[in-house]
Amino acid sequence: MISLTDLPTLNAALNSLSAVLLFTGYLFIRAKNREAHRRCMLLACASSVLFLISYLIYHFNVGSVKFQGQGWIRPVYFTILITHTVLATAMVPLVLMTLSRALRARFDAHRRIARWTLPIWLYVSVTGVVVYWMLYVLVPSD
Repeated sequence: MISLTDLPTLNAALNSLSAVLLFTGYLFIRAKNREAHRRCMLLACASSVLFLISYLIYHFNVGSVKFQGQGWIRPVYFTILITHTVLATAMVPLVLMTLSRALRARFDAHRRIARWTLPIWLYVSVTGVVVYWMLYVLVPSD
């Protein structure tokens, strides 16, 4: 059974999995392997949805976790956190539009928006892991 205290680590693992699937899916589409690309991207969506559910459960129960770092690391952390949060919010409609266009076989429109969605989604996935690492590993809370 997963406890509440395990959820941040699970969230980081799901973000890592999303990043790997996104990058792998990108490599598949570059190699013209549409079916493998499709599977990777659907799995990346599933991983991100599981992350969001876990994230919401954790923060509903725990609330906000205060960053304990001091000195130069503090503005670095908050810069990463703010860009991560803003882009995570923007990512949701982008992913939904990109996925919708692909599922409706509107591949020209899908490709146009995917050029924006992919790097933003990758950034959010990777910085999610960085925020976890900075908050729970580098400078653990009391």
